[in-house]
Amino acid sequence: MKTINIANGEIKASEISLGCMRIDSLSKSDASTLINTALEEGINFFDHADIYGGGRSEEVFADAIDMNPTVREKLILQSKCGIRKGFFDFSKEHILSSVDGILKRLRTDYLDVLLLHRPDTLMEPEVVAEAFSILHSSGKVRYFGVSNQKPLQIEFLNKYLNHKIIINQLQFSIKHTGIIDSGLNVNMKNDASIDRDDSILEYCRLNNITIQAWSPFQYGFFEGVFLDNDKFPDLNKKINEIAETKGVTNTAIAVAWILRHPAKIQTIAGTTNPNRLKDICKASNVELTRQEWYEIYTAAGNKLP
Repeated sequence: MKTINIANGEIKASEISLGCMRIDSLSKSDASTLINTALEEGINFFDHADIYGGGRSEEVFADAIDMNPTVREKLILQSKCGIRKGFFDFSKEHILSSVDGILKRLRTDYLDVLLLHRPDTLMEPEVVAEAFSILHSSGKVRYFGVSNQKPLQIEFLNKYLNHKIIINQLQFSIKHTGIIDSGLNVNMKNDASIDRDDSILEYCRLNNITIQAWSPFQYGFFEGVFLDNDKFPDLNKKINEIAETKGVTNTAIAVAWILRHPAKIQTIAGTTNPNRLKDICKASNVELTRQEWYEIYTAAGNKLP
């Protein structure tokens, strides 16, 4: 498994992370098999959120791995907070209490990374900064990030932070390419030229902010998986063709397409199937050519100007 450097190299993380949103549905035995498969494949980064399974996913993870200090030092743990039932909450009280709950469920003294889960338009950056300072000085959180935020939202927050944003988690897949489409269609009068994200890809690259791609196999907003989907015959034909030449599955090609981008995007794989996870991890050893990358991009229905 190849690694990427996060936080100016202070975090050496696997380029593929295990997303733990759905592990609350697993038995202890099955969860243990999944997590140990991840570790065996070279994954050291695990993505959580306080809302996953209503907190149950974090409990299942800690129980399955028999969390203790020896185990903990081998892991990079990330979790998220800020989403509540019907609203977003970046208040100091909620951030602090959320982290305490996360640490208790994960049975650890600290998080490597805490993300603010989606934007809160009622955010008071001074208040967030105060919460982050308390969490950092107490040793409860080492680094901080966000999810689904635009450049100016990050800039606005960073203005007040002593501990700057190092990660932005964004939806990105072969069939969800908004963060690159507008950059390829500059000065064009077509839908793809509409910059809905304010050049967030380039902004993150300029500011050494690691992008994490969530839902790497989804199209739309949780509308389904594009692989082996009859809705996308040209795309699947091209992916399967390249998969055969590389000796891997179509799953690996879908992830290799993300990893091929020089932005060094970390992929969050949310599977609960150990064998599928092994297939996904093979992407780390697949090198797509520039031509293959663009062939997949256009087979997905995208047109180059």
